[in-house]
Amino acid sequence: MFRTALRNVLAHKARLLMTVLAVMLGVAFVSGTLVFTDTLSNAFRNQSAKSYDDIAVAVSAVPDQDDPNSAPGLSEQTRQKIAAIDGVASATGRVSGFAGVPDKDGKLIGAGWSNKGTNFAPGQNGKDSAYSFTSGNGPVEDDQIALDRETADKGGYKVGDQVRVATNGPVETYTLVGVFTTEDGAVNAGGSLVLFDTDVAQKLYLRPGWFQDVNVAGEPGADAEKILAAVKPIVGDKAEAKTGQALADQQAEDIESGLSNLSTMLLAFAAIALFVGVFLISNTFTMLIAQRTKELALMRAVGASRGQITRSVLAEAGLVGLVASAIGFGLGIGLAAGLRSGMNAFGLKIPAGDLIIGASPLVSALVVGILVTMVAALLPGFRAAKIPPVAAMNSVHAVATTKSLVTRNIIGGIITGLGLLAIAGGASTGGDSGRMLIGLGAFLALIGVIILIPLLARPVIAIARPVLKPFGVAGSLAGQNAVRNPRRTGATASALAIGLTLVTGLSVLGATVGSAVDRMTTDQIKADYMITMASGDGLNQAALDAVRKTPGATAVSPQQAGWLEVKGDFTSASGVTPGDIEKVLNLKVIDGSLGSLADGQVAVADKTAEKRGWKVGSTLPVAFGDKKKGELKVGAVFEGSEFVSPLVLDAKILTAHDPKPYIPQIFVKMDGGPSAAAEKAVMKSLGDNPAMSVMDQKDIRDQFGGIINMMLNIMYGLLAMALVIAVLGVVNTLAMSVFERQQEIGMLRAIGLDRRRVKRMVRLEAVVISLFGAVVGIALGSFLGWAIGETLRDSLPHYALVLPWGRIGIFLLLAGLVGVLASLWPARSAAKLNMLQAIKAE
Repeated sequence: MFRTALRNVLAHKARLLMTVLAVMLGVAFVSGTLVFTDTLSNAFRNQSAKSYDDIAVAVSAVPDQDDPNSAPGLSEQTRQKIAAIDGVASATGRVSGFAGVPDKDGKLIGAGWSNKGTNFAPGQNGKDSAYSFTSGNGPVEDDQIALDRETADKGGYKVGDQVRVATNGPVETYTLVGVFTTEDGAVNAGGSLVLFDTDVAQKLYLRPGWFQDVNVAGEPGADAEKILAAVKPIVGDKAEAKTGQALADQQAEDIESGLSNLSTMLLAFAAIALFVGVFLISNTFTMLIAQRTKELALMRAVGASRGQITRSVLAEAGLVGLVASAIGFGLGIGLAAGLRSGMNAFGLKIPAGDLIIGASPLVSALVVGILVTMVAALLPGFRAAKIPPVAAMNSVHAVATTKSLVTRNIIGGIITGLGLLAIAGGASTGGDSGRMLIGLGAFLALIGVIILIPLLARPVIAIARPVLKPFGVAGSLAGQNAVRNPRRTGATASALAIGLTLVTGLSVLGATVGSAVDRMTTDQIKADYMITMASGDGLNQAALDAVRKTPGATAVSPQQAGWLEVKGDFTSASGVTPGDIEKVLNLKVIDGSLGSLADGQVAVADKTAEKRGWKVGSTLPVAFGDKKKGELKVGAVFEGSEFVSPLVLDAKILTAHDPKPYIPQIFVKMDGGPSAAAEKAVMKSLGDNPAMSVMDQKDIRDQFGGIINMMLNIMYGLLAMALVIAVLGVVNTLAMSVFERQQEIGMLRAIGLDRRRVKRMVRLEAVVISLFGAVVGIALGSFLGWAIGETLRDSLPHYALVLPWGRIGIFLLLAGLVGVLASLWPARSAAKLNMLQAIKAE
């Protein structure tokens, strides 16, 4: 039987090619993901270990955030005490923070959050072991800096150039004295690294004479644990000390944890592709068995048992799965290399290292590919075993009988109903628990619809028949052929339905959230510009004062973030400028007046007021950030906004209790509205600081919408593989349909149906099947998108369901195009049939 299986595989290479492609794509995704994450993990682990090679013990300050008078870090005296410990070769103090460098056009190099500045800490030999200089040397004067090589290349800087550097303070100009390479994580993340003289870095980021970290290098043969034991009494509970090996191990664990999320996401899409491939594989083996009905019946007649027939089919599937897995593993290695190159192309530099091809990806590829193929072939194998020996005396194309689908439809109906109820329940529950319930419901609903889809085929396709009438006989025959075998049509449509369910659900959710964000921006922001730090850090008081002096500025208000303790509960608060806040933000007042802010009163968001039982006139006993207590009177209740906290008060009140206020945003209203001249004036007032983003309303909408669109595009790209496999499924179904209808096509040709109309018939059949799957997928996907959107209603004040009809129309057009493309080969084969031989076919 094994020889028979091998002979059958070799005899049907063209038919099995589509199965090989389906399994190959899924396996490539699985193995590629595993190789890629192993490679990343190994590269970052090696980088982490390398960065701690020369560090015996690392000490990090843990300042008391609640005590403004506490030590800000580790003092120079503490560093010297650590350096004097027996076995310590050196103790290097580090201090770091944000530093951004513009290119020649004034645009910030790097992503903002990954732009870093730190101190150059040379040893007795004048070198800092953390950096290797390719030209020049490290900064030793107040007006000197050094840049990493990538940043210097991007900015076109060379040693001796004057470079503007933005920190959280004013922009300063320095002389570039060195260019270096480093394994620092900021640079590897696509950012930049600026080295300052230690005194300058301390003034910028902490306080003169203080460090955030001290890295301790041991003498040759020194015991890191003994050094650690000596360090701990010196730093006490104001710092955390660990050995370099412990930190390297911890960072390796963090890397594994971070990459596991990426790996899980990619493997989920691989699972979707393989799940879709199951339908194609099952159809392929069903078609092969249909072609070999007489052969299998003869084998039964000469003594082959049902088990032998089933094992023969499974052996064929195993051989196909083995070949597909081997090819898929090779493609997966290429995919992993491509992903690494792609990340580097997007500026996410991955540490150098070899591609890691371990045993786990290879075993996983073989197991997944062979198992999926054999499971998909199991049902056709059972059907093959049921072919009676007497069938050997009949025509190969015995008339198929319609078996009752009552049991199948009842089971499918129950599962679908449970899934839809779970989705509706999750939508009403909301939050994370609601989304988990929706996930379970989506799985059940998909399974139920797959079971029910043969039942849905006839009524849904019947609706499309009037559209086929203009195509004459070819159209009528296409409509009938599409429902001739509901099970096969359903299996083919299921593949498209699964992919389009996910794509449509994402599109509905993306359109809904994007619309809510857009309305939120349009409805709530009156300001012409919003100013933020590219690093994500807060702006300082100097920036606020500078913006207020901008020529043409008619209203300027910060959104200064803080906290107030009210009756034991901490509530976030926003400090604003009374009188100007109404001009830059549209805060809808429900009761009272925002004018009361000028009198030292507080405005409260409606939901917070309702929850706490506050109203206009209520007196709130509060404790400020410096622990001082006072009372605030509620002067207004407003509708909650995404741009301010639940408590809004005069910024001067918060600043009086916080010497270093945190200002995430500054809103500016200009005389005459937004314009190129107005934006230039605002930028000039900020000293043309490249680290500060000046965004108009369109920029704000694009910032939020851009994230949503980027995520959607990534999801579309990952789901494209499932849709490619679905296309192969349509090709399979049509090829099987043409094979089974050879006599019929021959008769049609004999009575006058020309080749052109035969091709049209097959093409229309493909389009009908594809559109059937698309309609089912779009309907279920829209329902899922609505349900997930409902769980976000509380966090999106302007939530309203949006159906992206334009995209849905594109999906339908693409489904029709899929049908046309998939029908090219089967239609050509049907048109080329010799009518006499087809009529004689048995």
